[in-house]
Amino acid sequence: MRTLNDRTAWRTLLGYARPQRRTILCGGMLVLLSGLAAAAQPLAAKALVDRLGSGGGITGLLALLVGLALAGAAIAMAGSYLLERAAESVVLGARTRLARRLLSVRVPAVQRAEPGDLLSRFTGDTTLLREVCTHALVGLVTGSATTVVMVVMMGVMDPVLLGLTLGVLLVVGLLALAGMPMIEKASHAAQRAVGETGARLERVLGAFRTVKAAGAEDRELTAIERGAEDAWRAGVRSARWEALVHGFNGLAVQASFLAVLAVGGARVATGAIPLSTLVAFLLFLFFLEEPIGQVLHAGSKLQVGLAAVRRLGEVDRMETEPTGTGTAGTGAAHLTFTDVRFRYGPDLPEVLRGVSVDVPALGMTAFVGPSGAGKSTLFALVERFYEPDSGHIGLDGLDLADWDLAVLRAGIGYVEQDAPLLSGSLRENLVYGRQDATDEEVRAVVAQTRLDALVDRLPDGLDTPVGHRGTFLSGGERQRVALARALLSRPQLLLLDEITSQLDAVNEMAIRDVVTTAAKTMTVLVVAHRLSTVTQADRIVVLDNGVVRATGTHDELVLTDPLYAEFAATQLLTGG
Repeated sequence: MRTLNDRTAWRTLLGYARPQRRTILCGGMLVLLSGLAAAAQPLAAKALVDRLGSGGGITGLLALLVGLALAGAAIAMAGSYLLERAAESVVLGARTRLARRLLSVRVPAVQRAEPGDLLSRFTGDTTLLREVCTHALVGLVTGSATTVVMVVMMGVMDPVLLGLTLGVLLVVGLLALAGMPMIEKASHAAQRAVGETGARLERVLGAFRTVKAAGAEDRELTAIERGAEDAWRAGVRSARWEALVHGFNGLAVQASFLAVLAVGGARVATGAIPLSTLVAFLLFLFFLEEPIGQVLHAGSKLQVGLAAVRRLGEVDRMETEPTGTGTAGTGAAHLTFTDVRFRYGPDLPEVLRGVSVDVPALGMTAFVGPSGAGKSTLFALVERFYEPDSGHIGLDGLDLADWDLAVLRAGIGYVEQDAPLLSGSLRENLVYGRQDATDEEVRAVVAQTRLDALVDRLPDGLDTPVGHRGTFLSGGERQRVALARALLSRPQLLLLDEITSQLDAVNEMAIRDVVTTAAKTMTVLVVAHRLSTVTQADRIVVLDNGVVRATGTHDELVLTDPLYAEFAATQLLTGG
């Protein structure tokens, strides 16, 4: 995957923050105002000390200092909350955008990537944007501005003693600690929601072809967005408590400042402490610690954030599926392959080398041949998981490239070779391609595919979980569930890849009868390695080394094609 350059990475980073720019600007202005309020306090302190030295009244100056402290703390709380809320909104937007992109990506692009790595981008890298797009950017600007202001003002002053403030810090610090458990609780809820959302996305990526064949992208996206919104709400709760805690911490510093000022003022009055300018200077040193820390923290966070943005940008550059013209219905599903050539990569050999086949509407067409002959690849091209390098694939007289993908796949029932299932209940897997199926229709297809005995012995029947990728079921049961799911969607074109490979003789015979019956009302394409399945086909296409070797019925091919005759004699039609 391509990596973003520095300029593009910065532009992308600012792009994530742009929808929240008003909130970030308001929060940043409040943070800057709180810093300026802190910077004004040493000047007020100097005036107070001077007033004490001259014997004047100090009530007004004390009120000013208290007002500056309280106003600064309140402004800091409000600014912190706005920035935290904006940060959570940035993460929500990034996760929604990333999920939408991933579910529109082409199958080859996902296969070239590691699902775990994609998940880490969705969970970890988007989380890194939380501070980068708000606190880091704002801290860099406000910290730099506050530092410059304080340094300039300190340049015209002399330093003075700064007293200890442990007592005040302890009292106010206890108030801050009281909010820590609430932050932990809200953060835990946010992480749990993120984990559940990531698990949902991993489920989709683990059965990517099934999701696309069922046309379930929008439904999965809705579920992922719902989980991301749950994480956002928990994050906002955490932000609220963090704002309060940080505000109390700031108040502790301000209160300690007032305590030092009071003691220092008394000592000035008695002549124990020298010049007021020294007090003001040291206070500037004290307040300078925070803006310098902001700049350093922002610099490190921005580096981490740019790395995360580059990783997210790589996903944005993954190839997505094309959109068609919105053609309706698959009609009688007359399928044609004309001189189709295909390879899985530019440096890999051709899998299909000029395949031409005419598959008439209705009936069963079986594809047989050695492993690697290109049989399963033909099915992948029909589903448009891949596009042919050259040649033409037509459906009802129209090139597949001109079909709308959702419409095309809605008319195709696809049973993969390894028959993957999705985590969830048996019912959820059966109706995955057709959410509006009635209980009667589900029961009928269960009986049709010989799954009724399985349903009867499961503890919760159709509502029993099947485990991750159907690990609670046997291979044959998974194949029958996949077939039932395909039949329930009422397709015009049914693609069956090694449908009987893991079935015993009794179930194979039953499923063979189901497929034979289905071929009377739809076009059925079968990749098979069992002779008993192939002999039921209306026509058989023999593939070898990416080309069509022969076409005909079982009886015809036994007499005319030596390769097929050998397969028939050994009853070993190798899958591939």
